[in-house]
Amino acid sequence: MLELIDTYWLYFLVGQYPDGPLGGLVLTILLSGAALVLAMPLGLLLGVARVSPYRALRWPTSVLVQLVRAVPLLLVLFWVYFFLPAVTGVKTGQASTMLIVLVLFDSVYLAEILAAGIRALPKGQLESARSLGLGYGAALRLVVLPQTLKNGLPSIVSQLVSTIKATSLGYIIGLSEVSFIATQINTLVFTQAVQVYLILALTYFILCFGLSRLAFLLERRLQRRPAQVS
Repeated sequence: MLELIDTYWLYFLVGQYPDGPLGGLVLTILLSGAALVLAMPLGLLLGVARVSPYRALRWPTSVLVQLVRAVPLLLVLFWVYFFLPAVTGVKTGQASTMLIVLVLFDSVYLAEILAAGIRALPKGQLESARSLGLGYGAALRLVVLPQTLKNGLPSIVSQLVSTIKATSLGYIIGLSEVSFIATQINTLVFTQAVQVYLILALTYFILCFGLSRLAFLLERRLQRRPAQVS
């Protein structure tokens, strides 16, 4: 296994780059991080709309969230990569297709995380801000959302873990993320399939377990903070 790592570690890490498109583990991490960052503003808007007192905002957003959550990510990936180009005439590349789909799903799940965080705050927070003369939007922006984002940080990190694992579906459309690269390496060393996929599994485990522990530690720290204040 050590010989395999020594021979193919660079290919596993970045794919064919710089002689070809970026791939491997670096592409997986970049896609996951970019998807979460790009999805945050949309998820924030959807989350606020989910708890809005106005039905015209709350109901359509609820329908959108439930619809996206009910459809498998793989099916949406097929639609964006195969169906939309046939209808619009515009074909997206593998990486951009995967990014679009991940942003869509991340924004919906972030919306649920943020909406739950807003609901979890005492109602007096918003009412106190309004009594001080702040409008509804200003009260959300200055009082409610900062607390919601801080309390929801562990769940946001956990969503990043889910996004990292979801990038493996890009294999279906030929995206050269880390599992695709592992398969390519396996075709080069056909007799070492167990070692290749064991390295892949360990890579996912180390990355996702590390982030899961980070989310756990953040959650414990947030739970201890009120006790320290008191």
